[in-house]
Amino acid sequence: MDALLFAPVALAIALTPGPNNFCGLNNGIRAGIGAALVATLGRVAAFAIFLSISAVGLGAMLLASEAAFTAVKWAGACYLFWLGWRAWRSREFSGLEVVEGGELQASPTPVPLKALIAQEFLLGITNPKAIILFAAIFPQFIDPGRPAARQFLVLGAVYLMAEFVSTAVYAAGGRQIRRFIRTSRGVVRLNKATGGFFMGAGGLLLASNR
Repeated sequence: MDALLFAPVALAIALTPGPNNFCGLNNGIRAGIGAALVATLGRVAAFAIFLSISAVGLGAMLLASEAAFTAVKWAGACYLFWLGWRAWRSREFSGLEVVEGGELQASPTPVPLKALIAQEFLLGITNPKAIILFAAIFPQFIDPGRPAARQFLVLGAVYLMAEFVSTAVYAAGGRQIRRFIRTSRGVVRLNKATGGFFMGAGGLLLASNR
């Protein structure tokens, strides 16, 4: 029953806009829905680590440690700034290539899935807000009269499945956006928008408190 009550909450949280979901949107534009879903394995691996930390009670310790929270926050912000700066300066568009006339078509070179998975993992593991989520929200759905480990496992599985649903939604939206990217100028504009979002997310992360 707790899992059924938690499912809509998990989905609502998973669908909340943020760096990982924007990454899913971006992957949907550039590589397609299937590749975006495979890349989500990186995000899920990062969140599974946080789930394990919360399950053994270390999440509360991390929340109580100003130094630990700040270190993770700065690492995440620096990575977001780096992604943003690289995208802002880029004139390329993975998954597409410019053809005669300046228009775009699907590139025969596949997008490297390992790189997409690694990016999703790094975005997830350097987000201190994920620690807050699992350490603060999950215990509210834990019945103290039953074994906590099994409940964390079930609730964690529900949440990680919600992340795949979220990726599918954002990647599908990205696939629709791709229809409007028809020229090299459109590529540059998209890259700048992508870079601006990542850098903005980095700034918001730095400004955030626990």
